[in-house]
Amino acid sequence: MTDETHANLDRLLQSGGLRLGPAQRERLGRLVSQYGAPVLDDVGNGRRNGVVILREPPSGAAAELFYRSLNPGCAVVIPFSENPGFDFLKSKLTEFGTVGPCGADGPHEMWWGGIGWSKFLTAADASALRPRIVSCHPRGADETSSLRLRQSIDRLRLDCHIEAIETQLSDRLLCFEKAEFMMRMWNKYREPLLFVEAGAVLREAPLLPSFLGCDVALHKWNRWEMSARTLYLGRTGRAEQLLRTWQQLAACHPAIWEGYLLDQAWSLTSSQVPLDTVWLPRSYHTLKGDLGAMRATILHDQQTTTLELGPDPGFAGMVRAARRAGRTGARDAFMVMTSKAETGKGIAVILRDISASDAGAIAAAVEAVTGAYAADCGGYGRLELSLCAWQDDVGAAREAAAQARYRILEIAPGQRIANDFFAAHASEDAVMTARHLFP
Repeated sequence: MTDETHANLDRLLQSGGLRLGPAQRERLGRLVSQYGAPVLDDVGNGRRNGVVILREPPSGAAAELFYRSLNPGCAVVIPFSENPGFDFLKSKLTEFGTVGPCGADGPHEMWWGGIGWSKFLTAADASALRPRIVSCHPRGADETSSLRLRQSIDRLRLDCHIEAIETQLSDRLLCFEKAEFMMRMWNKYREPLLFVEAGAVLREAPLLPSFLGCDVALHKWNRWEMSARTLYLGRTGRAEQLLRTWQQLAACHPAIWEGYLLDQAWSLTSSQVPLDTVWLPRSYHTLKGDLGAMRATILHDQQTTTLELGPDPGFAGMVRAARRAGRTGARDAFMVMTSKAETGKGIAVILRDISASDAGAIAAAVEAVTGAYAADCGGYGRLELSLCAWQDDVGAAREAAAQARYRILEIAPGQRIANDFFAAHASEDAVMTARHLFP
C-alpha cells in the first residue's frame, strides 16, 4: 500500500472507533491491497470490489441481502467477531481467516471472509515463497504411500523431508509423536513448514498459506473440527508458540485424539497472542470420494466419511458453534493478559448476557476491562476474560476459574468499569482476608 492508502485506512479506523492490534492492522492492509478501498458498514447492493468492515451484526433478512450483493471481488472484515451475533452472516460467507486479540491495544478477534477462494488461489500461483513439505510415518510400515507423496512433491519441484520414525504403534502415529516430529523440523529448517499426512498426494503446489503470510493454516473438517492432516506453520514466533503448546498438551495427554489437542492449542494460543490463522479450503484437505477430488490441491488417502470426527460427543456440542464461526467460544478464555505483578494471583472476569446486547456495548465492555487491567492490574498477575451468552456458559466459566483458584468477577455489557476496577476488588479481597484472620 502507498503512504496515502495507509493514511486513509488509519483515518477510516479512527472515524469508526476501531482499535486493531498490529497483526490485525497488517492483515487488513493486505486485504485492502488485494481487494481495494475499505468502507464501513456498507450493506448496499451491487458492490464490485473493496473491503467492507462491519461493526454491527445484520438481521437475518439484512444478512441475506448483503450476501447476495457481494461477489468474489469483495472481502468482508468483522473486527468484533467474538460476538456470536455475527455467526449467521459468517455461515453464509467463505471463511478465510481469524486474527486473535492483542491485549488492551487490540482487544477483539478479527474475522475475514468473502465469496469463494478464487481470487486468492489465482494470485497464489505466482508466489515466490514456497514451504517445505514435511511428513512422517511409522518405521517398518509399508512405504508405498509415502513414496507416492514424495513423487508428487518432486513433480512440483518442492523441497521436502519425509521420514520414518519410531512409534508406539506399528500402523499409525500418536499425536505426541507427530508434534515431536514437527518440533524437530521447526528446529532443523528455516522456511515455512507444511505437514502433509503420509498417504496423501499433491496435485498442485500448495502455495496459498505462504502467499497469505499467516502464522498457521489448517482445515476445519465439517467447518468445526480442526484436522492435523494438513498443517502449515509460518516462520513466526506466534506459530512456534502454537506448536510448542500443541506438543506440551500431547505429551501430557497422549491418549487424547489429535484434533481435540490441536483445537485446545489453537484456543490457548489465540487467547494470549494475536495468532493469524487461515482456515484452508477443502481443496487442501480433499478425501477420496469428494465431489471436488479432481480439483484438489492435496488429496488424502481416506474415504469421505465422518469416522475422522472425534470420539467425544461432548466436545462436539461444546465448541461446534464457536469453531464454525472462527471463535474461541464461551468455554475457553476469550483473552488472557498478564502483568508484572510478582504474585501468583489470577482473576477471571465473566462478561455475561452477550446474546442480548448489541455489538457496540459488548465491544465497549471488552475494551473497558482490558484497558482497566493495563492501567492498574490491582496486583493480579493474570487476567482471563470470558464472554458468555447463556447461563450454562457462565457456569462453565466459573467452574474453570474456581479450579484455577482465581478471583471471579461477573459483569454485564453497559456496566461502568473504572480504571481502578481491579485495584478496588483487590482492596476488597484484602479486607475480607483480614476479617477472616482477625474476626
